[in-house]
Amino acid sequence: MAENTYDLIIRNGMVCDGTGTPWTRLDIGIKNGVIPSVAHLGSARGNTEIDATGLVVAPGFIDAHVHSDLWCTRPDIHSIRVMQGITTELAGQDGVSVAPVTPETKPLWRKQLNRVNGDIGEWPWNSIDEYLRFLENTQMAGNVAYLVPHGNIRSIVMGFEGREATPKEIASMQELVEVGMQQGAFGVSSGIQYPPCVYANKEELVGICRGTAKYDGCFVVHIRNESNDSVEALDEVIDAARISGVRLHVSHFKVCGERNRDKLDIALEKMERGRAEGIEITFDQYPYAAASTFLHAILPPWMHDGGVPKMLERLGDKKMRKRATEEILHSGEYDNPVRNNGWGNLVIASVSSEGNRKLEGLSLRELAEQKGTEPAYAAFDLLLEEEGEVMIIIHWGNEEDVERVMRHPLQMVGSDGVFGGKPHPRLYGSFARVLGHYSREKKAFPIWEAVRKMTSAPAQLLRLRDRGFLREGYRADVVVFDPTAIVDQATYDYPLQQSVGIRHVLVNGQVAIANGQFTGVTCGTVIRQS
Repeated sequence: MAENTYDLIIRNGMVCDGTGTPWTRLDIGIKNGVIPSVAHLGSARGNTEIDATGLVVAPGFIDAHVHSDLWCTRPDIHSIRVMQGITTELAGQDGVSVAPVTPETKPLWRKQLNRVNGDIGEWPWNSIDEYLRFLENTQMAGNVAYLVPHGNIRSIVMGFEGREATPKEIASMQELVEVGMQQGAFGVSSGIQYPPCVYANKEELVGICRGTAKYDGCFVVHIRNESNDSVEALDEVIDAARISGVRLHVSHFKVCGERNRDKLDIALEKMERGRAEGIEITFDQYPYAAASTFLHAILPPWMHDGGVPKMLERLGDKKMRKRATEEILHSGEYDNPVRNNGWGNLVIASVSSEGNRKLEGLSLRELAEQKGTEPAYAAFDLLLEEEGEVMIIIHWGNEEDVERVMRHPLQMVGSDGVFGGKPHPRLYGSFARVLGHYSREKKAFPIWEAVRKMTSAPAQLLRLRDRGFLREGYRADVVVFDPTAIVDQATYDYPLQQSVGIRHVLVNGQVAIANGQFTGVTCGTVIRQS
């Protein structure tokens, strides 16, 4: 093959290279899955050529927060992600995922995560290395990176006990984090709102952070409270980062509830002050004023002690139901979505059983009216019927706050998309919504800054050496989109609608999306920290 011949050339595009600088009209030459040339390629020839006149050419989008940990093995379903321009996803989020596990903890995690991460039957792995090797031997549409989930290592060390860890147990958890980092993880994640991570104190958080800081990993955290105590919850993780020396990344940053809006600017200022102090802090955000999580997140923390089986037992106990109802209605001591947002703003997104599928899309208030009972009891009954496998959407805020957070330079895009049922529209729409609705229509920032938030910003978080920019020598993960037409179409009522405007997507140099259609090419790979 002649030197000036490439596997593929993308010509005449407006190249937004990921740096956040304005576009430049250049060509991209691709050969053997790598970008050897970003230049005017005039007389050079490509075996395949794409005319990108009038289109933006950008690095492949990196989704900083996903729950595709097993769905990524189903390209027939998971291809909706690469169709949005997402070429790499960061899995292992919120402290709860599929590895590491033991023969004792594996059945419990399989049961708990069935609705979130996907059900592929038996898990033929225990360690993170074994899980990643499983993915490496699976056809995937896009690339996957992984975080060590705090809840998994906690359950290995001390089961699902609802108590603080001893110093010895914290040391064991730190060792397990280090093992995960050695096996290729990029950091450690925690979801301090969710069991069993909710029972951790700051000393435990410092311990797991030290385990990842040793390998220059990051601490990716769903903070303990995103509403009435959000400022204090942010203080907790910033202090853990300060003590441990870890890089801090706050997942799906927001402040929930109308009564808490005054805390938003305080929280942003705290992160800015942390940066000024020398703590590397970033955050991701999905571009919607609604969240999505487990229905059992409405329950007070004591209901989760012992895991899902114990929770279900308590839901069947009349006295415990009464106590839980009182706390759900009145307690501000935990991140309480009912108290902060109201029953009418909590909507059923997905259930496990076919018989209850008709309930998807109903608010918990509407469910209660249909059942002729109180909303708390309707929720308890649904959890029992579905054995805890229910996801909800929580309408928590307003567009003004979403845009204010999005404009912040520490922000990057993370969809937090969950498959199944009637999901949150962020699964299908997040990246196109930022590019179309916020950048083009609302002019929140130029298109090249939007691209930076989707590419080099998450690449920097993960310390990726060859992705996130369009540069010579980098892997050929590339998106070509129409800046005048890109728009999200997914809505809360009709969430399963693909965004439009993405023309072509390359993953590792191969064309995964051509003219807006999935080609069937599955050239995704596992990216390991090295």
